[in-house]
Amino acid sequence: MKRILVVGSGISGLTTAIECAYRGMKAILVSPFPSERSQSVLAAGGINAVLDHKGEQDSVEAHIEDTLKGGCYIAGDQAVTGLCKAAPEILEWLEQLGTVFTRMEDGKIDQRAFGGQSRRRTCYCGASTGKQIVTALVMEARRFEAQGLIERRLWTDFHSALIRDGVCYGARFYNEAARTLDDITADAVVMAVGGQNALFGKTTGATQCDGYAAGKLFLQGVELKNLEFIQYHPTTIMTGQKKMLISEAARGEGGRLYYEDNGNRVYFMEERFGERGNLMPRDVVSGTMYEMNRQIWLDVSFLGKKKIMERIPEVYELCLKYRGLDITKESIPVEPSVHFFMGGLAVNLLHETNIKHLYAVGECASMYHGANRLGGNSLLAAVYSGRVAARAISEEEPVSENAIPDFSSGLEEDTRSLQAGFGSKSKFSVVYVKNMLAELMQKHMGIVRDEADLEQGIADTSYLLDISDQLKYDSSELPYFNYSAKGILALGKAALISAKSRQETRGAHVRRDYPETKDDYGAATIISYSDGVFKTRLDKEGRYES
Repeated sequence: MKRILVVGSGISGLTTAIECAYRGMKAILVSPFPSERSQSVLAAGGINAVLDHKGEQDSVEAHIEDTLKGGCYIAGDQAVTGLCKAAPEILEWLEQLGTVFTRMEDGKIDQRAFGGQSRRRTCYCGASTGKQIVTALVMEARRFEAQGLIERRLWTDFHSALIRDGVCYGARFYNEAARTLDDITADAVVMAVGGQNALFGKTTGATQCDGYAAGKLFLQGVELKNLEFIQYHPTTIMTGQKKMLISEAARGEGGRLYYEDNGNRVYFMEERFGERGNLMPRDVVSGTMYEMNRQIWLDVSFLGKKKIMERIPEVYELCLKYRGLDITKESIPVEPSVHFFMGGLAVNLLHETNIKHLYAVGECASMYHGANRLGGNSLLAAVYSGRVAARAISEEEPVSENAIPDFSSGLEEDTRSLQAGFGSKSKFSVVYVKNMLAELMQKHMGIVRDEADLEQGIADTSYLLDISDQLKYDSSELPYFNYSAKGILALGKAALISAKSRQETRGAHVRRDYPETKDDYGAATIISYSDGVFKTRLDKEGRYES
């Protein structure tokens, strides 16, 4: 029986494991926390599928076109077509597993408008779509756990992949309970570790998704893609701990953005883009808000308390709890914040990286979103990509145990390295450097960038990366927090270099010094690492289907 190692247990990881079990393979699901604590549970908005329950003549072709247009036509046609065609059946499957979708009076699943979409096609579960889907998938996974086809290993942190001569044979992990590094070999490894939130400090996402896995794999020879495309969600509020998302559902229900000028409200999105201006793609809304250079407000009070409590109760509760705002009477002060990463591990149509037997799914894989993601497509891509990877793996020949190289010497070396950090006499601690990196990424990889900013960011991250092997570990932190610094620093530098190399404005990548979109850059940015050298290229040959 094939053994498939799945790293990460959110929606994409759970789907991968379940699909492996459907196909008679054993999935080892490894994560530092239970699925119920994954970032997936934070997804409130919804999941896209063409059902046309609103009678707007929606079609799969329209969904495909909206996705390609939103991504500024650098997401692959073939990949996006597969995603959108599979959506209705995926929704049916999730419903069969027990996902409770919000319904209209006629009993059909309700659908609402989301930014960048020409039709109302976003299905949702009240205020907790991600949580509902995770719950349904967890119950299905438990069924296979009882059969021995899914094995969970919690409180376990990714350290590195076991790669030899361009082939992946498993991964190395830090076991929090035993405080040891352990190797797990497998016929294939699937990375499902989410985005890169901690790279930017306070964002809308979970800080446990820190980008380390992508950075470490990059240092091990795995190519990355489209790191310059970082989605800023236009409507967030600041709290003491993080940026809290004001769901796009608030604007989908009719919420209006404005600023005040001499006591008068200026509905700038509507003035510039017409009636549906508040539901333009997220890069357009965030960029326009940045351009205004003043406090922006979101008003939903005119909807009335009854509709607010029925349609967007989570927004009401969030604003009341964290800001003391009653949105039935007051407007919400909002600002753009880092929200989603279109870039990540470069994968082909089967979700395999340039390393054989190493796959990536969900937000950590760059495939369907091009230069900017449509709201509602992330949950869809999480499920779809997990299925695609599992089905591809099921067609592969299993790895012979005799073919697995001996990685024991590397294990001993990594263990010594881990222990050495606690004896470092460096004045720089890991905590200090990680906080410094977040500050410089926020400063140099903001909504609008230019050559000078990016050059300075590259110089700063280069210095931090150069001293990363001498950093002082903090004994109060888990070893994972300490050893992950170098990988995160490498990812930050790779993102800055990718942004510098794309000398145009496209989607979520805005250059004030190159404001036009150029045909020459109509392809994905690929960045690779070898012997200390970062190298970028445009994927015009279509290896990664975008």
